[in-house]
Amino acid sequence: MNILHLSAVKNWGGGGNHIENLCYELYRSNPEVKNIIVVAKGGQFHERLKNGNFEYDTVPLSMNLDPRALLKFIRLCRKHQIDLVHLHGSTSLSLAVIATKLSSLPPFIFSKKTTFPIKERKQTLYKYNHRQIKKILCVSDGAKKVAEKAIDDKSKLKTIYHGTRIDNKSTETPFLLRKKFNIPDGSRIVGHIGNHIRAKDLETWISAIDHLVNKLNYQNIFFVQIGTFSKQTSLLFEMLKANNLEERVFFTGYVPNASNLLPQMDTLSISSQSEGLPQVIYEAAWHKVPVASTDVGGIPEFISHNENGLLSPKKDAVKLAENLAVLLANPDLGKTFASRSHEKLQPQFTAAFMARQTLEVYREVLNK
Repeated sequence: MNILHLSAVKNWGGGGNHIENLCYELYRSNPEVKNIIVVAKGGQFHERLKNGNFEYDTVPLSMNLDPRALLKFIRLCRKHQIDLVHLHGSTSLSLAVIATKLSSLPPFIFSKKTTFPIKERKQTLYKYNHRQIKKILCVSDGAKKVAEKAIDDKSKLKTIYHGTRIDNKSTETPFLLRKKFNIPDGSRIVGHIGNHIRAKDLETWISAIDHLVNKLNYQNIFFVQIGTFSKQTSLLFEMLKANNLEERVFFTGYVPNASNLLPQMDTLSISSQSEGLPQVIYEAAWHKVPVASTDVGGIPEFISHNENGLLSPKKDAVKLAENLAVLLANPDLGKTFASRSHEKLQPQFTAAFMARQTLEVYREVLNK
């Protein structure tokens, strides 16, 4: 079985993590399944693959629908005698659908990793309902529920959680947070891991910090945000300055294997306004770090409020701040939540379980 994974994502994040975990687990459990990862040339994902053990290739994507990418995608399908194409992300789906106009291609499987609604435009609906797509794998039931509104054949939809690998967890990091940012011993560290994109809603995160520090008067707390900078980053720095938080909040930018820094945090905060189900929640669970998060997308499918974490509505900075205050004031409660999350990982939210479920879908599609 020869599988081609196509991703147009350039920055490293949850999407790339899913592909790597899936290919690793498939190779470990079923080495007869050959996976080739095809990514945008020159991005963080490409650079990461250079230093890994995965078979990969690249396509040029100076624009979203680069004709050179279309032609190379077709050539790679022929060269590697691909049996099935696994598409990751909407741009990859667009490229693959257009490629069907130019060549006969293997069947497609598409992974829907977000809870962004599928736009009800004729061209978009055509793409997501294309006859070449045999299955749509949703990262959570929340993502599946959103997709149902736009997909004609509901039997194509299946939820498979993007589980985490449990054999490669490490605490090895390029630096220590306290040393790098001169954070005093005895103070508390609240972390946030996510690229600077609209879905992560870092504006609400900073507003929650403002409430926690300037309104609730929590003074012995520092905040560390890990993620790739973007055009939005300058606005975030302006917010910090306006709220006198510049000496309290630190941005690291992109850090490889960022989850290794989790054990250095007392609490993980998630402020997203849209999510499928972020990997960082599983990684926090493994490292037994308590979580205060918004309740968007598939997050409540893993975090149950007041059972193994605390949830708040999206864009509710005050409630997010209050939940963080509860965890900071009650470390034993946080330990209880974190232990319950750790126990919940096995087996449903592991990468090995995800790979077995995905392989079943591959076989189902090819047998048909």
